[in-house]
Amino acid sequence: MSLNEVAQREGALSTLRRGLRLSPEFRAGLAGTLALALVATAGRIVVPIAVQQTIDEGLRPVAADGGGPDIAYIRTAVLVCAAAVLLTALCAYAMNVRLYKTTETGLAALRVRAFRHVHDLSMLTQSGERRGALVSRVTSDVDQISQFMQWGGLMIIVSLGQLVVASVLMAIYSWQLTLLVWVSFLPLALALRRFQRLVSRAYTTVRERVGDLLSAVSEAVVGASVIRAYAAEERTAHRVDESVGRHQRAQVRAQGLVALTFPASELVAAIATAGVVVAGTLLGVGGHLTAGRLVAFLFLVTLFVGPMQVATEVLNEAQNAIAGWRRVLGVLDTSPDVADPGPGGRDLPRGPIEVRFKDVSFAYPASSVDAGDAPGAEAPKKRAGAKDTAEMPEASAANAAPRGPTVLHEVNVEIAPRSRVAVVGETGSGKTTFAKLLTRLMDPTSGHVLIDGVPLDAVRFSSLRERIVMVPQDGFLFDAGLADNIRYGRPGASDEEIVLALTELGLTDWLEGLPRGLDTPVGQRGESLSAGERQLVALARAYIADPDLLVLDEATSAVDPATEVRIQRALDGVTRGRTAISIAHRLSTAEAADEVIVFDQGRIVQRGAHAELVDEPGVYADLHASWSSQRRM
Repeated sequence: MSLNEVAQREGALSTLRRGLRLSPEFRAGLAGTLALALVATAGRIVVPIAVQQTIDEGLRPVAADGGGPDIAYIRTAVLVCAAAVLLTALCAYAMNVRLYKTTETGLAALRVRAFRHVHDLSMLTQSGERRGALVSRVTSDVDQISQFMQWGGLMIIVSLGQLVVASVLMAIYSWQLTLLVWVSFLPLALALRRFQRLVSRAYTTVRERVGDLLSAVSEAVVGASVIRAYAAEERTAHRVDESVGRHQRAQVRAQGLVALTFPASELVAAIATAGVVVAGTLLGVGGHLTAGRLVAFLFLVTLFVGPMQVATEVLNEAQNAIAGWRRVLGVLDTSPDVADPGPGGRDLPRGPIEVRFKDVSFAYPASSVDAGDAPGAEAPKKRAGAKDTAEMPEASAANAAPRGPTVLHEVNVEIAPRSRVAVVGETGSGKTTFAKLLTRLMDPTSGHVLIDGVPLDAVRFSSLRERIVMVPQDGFLFDAGLADNIRYGRPGASDEEIVLALTELGLTDWLEGLPRGLDTPVGQRGESLSAGERQLVALARAYIADPDLLVLDEATSAVDPATEVRIQRALDGVTRGRTAISIAHRLSTAEAADEVIVFDQGRIVQRGAHAELVDEPGVYADLHASWSSQRRM
C-alpha cells in the first residue's frame, strides 16, 4: 500500500482525534483557552439581554402610566453592557493569542516529526514516492492544517459556545420559538453530515494534486539544463500545465461542492427568522411573550444563525485540513522497512572490518516491477543493456509488499579486513544492489549481511554510519561553501584539518585553483562545479569522516581521463589502510584492486585478482576486452 492509501479509510472525526493524539502540543493550555472562549462567547448575549431589559423594564413606565422612561435603569444597563463587551473583547484577544501560540507550537512539532520520519524511511519507500509529493506532506499539507487550527478551530470553539449559549437563553425566553428554530435547521445539519463525506473525498484529491504539482514544478526547475539541451521546453510546459489544470479542476470541484451549502444555509436562516417573527407576534398577542423578549429573541436568532452559516466555511477548511492530516498520518503510519535497532542494537568498536554475505538473496517489491517503470529489476533472464538497479524506483513498505523477480541469488562471499575489492559486472547484474545491502540502504529478502560477525540489522545506525560510508555515483552537494560540504562528513572538522585532508589526497593544486579556496560556493546540488570536481568533494568528505569500510559506487564514471587520474590518485589516499569496495564501471579501478568480484545476472560468477581473471575465459575477460577496445578508440 502506498503512502497515498494509508489512513484514507478513516472517518473525519477519527482522523482528527488520532492527529491530535499524535500532536500533544495542541492540547497544551487547552483548559485555559476554553475558559477564555466561554467568557468571550457568553459576552455575546449581553446585548440581547440589555435590549430586552431596556424595553421591558426601562420603558415600562411609558407604557404603564404614561410617565417617562427609567433613565437611571437604562443608564445602568448600558454601562453594564459596555463593561461586559469590553471584557468579552479582552478575553477574545487572550484566547486568540493562546490559540495561535499553541497551534504554531504544535504545527512546528508536527512538521519536524513528519520530516524526520520521511528522512528515516528507507530508500525503497522514498523512491516509491515522487519527491514533490513527500515535500508537500511536510509543507503544504501542514499549512492546511495550520489554517484550519488557527481559523477553523477557533471558529468551531466560538461557534459551538455561541450556539449553546444562544440556545439556552432562547429557551428561557420562549421554548416554543426555540423549538421552531431548531426544527428549521435540523434538516440542514443532517444533510451536512452526509455531505461532508463527498467534500472529504474531493479535498483528498486536492491535496494529492498539490503533491503532483510540486513534483512537476520541482523536476522542471532541477532538470532545466536537460530540458533546454533537448529542446523539451514545450513538452515540459505542457506537463506543468497539465498538473496545474488537474489541481485547478480538483479545487473547483471541491469548492463547488462546498458552495452548495451557502444558499441552503441562507434559505434556512430566512425561513427560521420569518417563522420567529410570525410565531412570536402570535405569542405576544396571546400574552405569552413580551415585546422586549421578542426583539431580544430576534437578536439571539442572529447569534444562532451565525454559527450555522459559518459551519459551511468551517466545513471547507476542515475537509481540506483533514485531507492534509490523512496525508501526514500516511507518512507517520509508514514504518521504516530498514529500522534502527535502537537501544537494543550493538555498537561496534573501531578497527579493520570484515564483511560476509551469507546466503543473501534480494527481490524488489513486485509493485515496482509490475508498474512498468522498473528497468533495474534484474530478472533471471536479464541481459546486458538494461539500466542498473541503482536507477530502479523502489516501492513503499517494501518488506510487506509482494516481491518481484529475485535480483540477487544466494550470494555467499567474505571480504577480508583492509582489502581493496572491485565489484564489476554488466549493467543490471546486481552490483549496485550488492552495495545497497552492504550499506544497509536495504535489507536482504533472505540471508544475512554480517560485519565482523555481527548481523548488519543488529548494529545501531549511529555506529553503522560511523564505520561504513558510501560515496554514491553522483555525490550530492549542498548549497554552501566547499568547506561546509566536506565538513558534512565530520561536523567538528576545522579548516586546517580539511586542508590537511585535501593535501593527503593530492588535491592541493585543485584547491589552490578555486577562486575562493575553501570558501568557494558550490551552488545548488554542486552545479558550480564540474562532475569530476563534485566527485572529488564527495571523496574528501568520505576521507575526513574516517570510516573503517568505504563503499564507492562508480567513483570514476562520467569524467574525462585527466580528472579520472586525479580521482584515482585521491581514491588511493581514501582507501589506504581501510576495507574498500568499489562498484567499478571503468575497469582501471579493478586493475588497481587487490581482488575482483564479478557479478552476472544476480550471481557471483568469478572472483580473484585482475591478473588471474583477465587471462581466464569468462565474463571478466569479456568485459575487460570490451573496455580496453573502447579506451583505445
